[in-house]
Amino acid sequence: MQSTIRHPAVAGLFYPGVPQELAHEVRTLLAAAQPSALIPKALIAPHAGYVYSGPIAASAYAALKNVASRIRRVVLLGPTHRVAVRGLALPGVEAFSTPLGAIPLDRNAVQAIAHLPQVTVSPHAHAQEHSLEVQLPFLQTVLRDFKLLPLAVGMATPEEVAEVLELLWGGDETLIVISSDLSHYLPYEQAEATDRATAQAVLQLQPPISHDQACGGTPVNGLILAARAHHLTPHLLDLRNSGDTAGPRNGVVGYAAFAFEEPGNEH
Repeated sequence: MQSTIRHPAVAGLFYPGVPQELAHEVRTLLAAAQPSALIPKALIAPHAGYVYSGPIAASAYAALKNVASRIRRVVLLGPTHRVAVRGLALPGVEAFSTPLGAIPLDRNAVQAIAHLPQVTVSPHAHAQEHSLEVQLPFLQTVLRDFKLLPLAVGMATPEEVAEVLELLWGGDETLIVISSDLSHYLPYEQAEATDRATAQAVLQLQPPISHDQACGGTPVNGLILAARAHHLTPHLLDLRNSGDTAGPRNGVVGYAAFAFEEPGNEH
């Protein structure tokens, strides 16, 4: 099989395209995040440009401090913004690259879910998709040596997502990351109230989270089902919006960071 790489589509747009600048920005964002004693099995992190959502995303990835050394596989799910797909789409490549380097895909993980009817292969769905890409520099900075299983989630049910997560659940070596922003383009005060309600639903593991509440509602709902089955405890790490970071307040986008812990690890 000829080696294929999914090259970055939004480097220089959503985050710096120069390696040294990108590394410095990610390290700075992580250093500014609140320290955490959590032991996460799963994260939810936002996916806007770093100027808007970077501080909130950093809150999620900073929580990996105590588990980073043991993580060898990241299962990364995010919504499709440009290409409509049925189910959950694999990229059909061998690696994803960013200005910080290449991340190999986990072939064993690909094979573990390839038989599922809701799992497809769509390089087109991944080619310009930012929801997964913007998570990668954080993962490359926090983790040491890991493989990636990226899925672009389109028209699927929460149960179909949860079935995929179950097959990839693994042990301490596997981290699940769901990429999702919250409400879009509401006035600041309305967005705050809407996003607080969404955060409470996640903390109570009470789906459904609608696509008006979260653009990654489908993978979020799938994670909630999996979290219930595995008795995970969710924690809200950060909840802000673009009006708090770098944008105007007449129409904002909401961002949240969550960490989910397995039984026995709760704090």
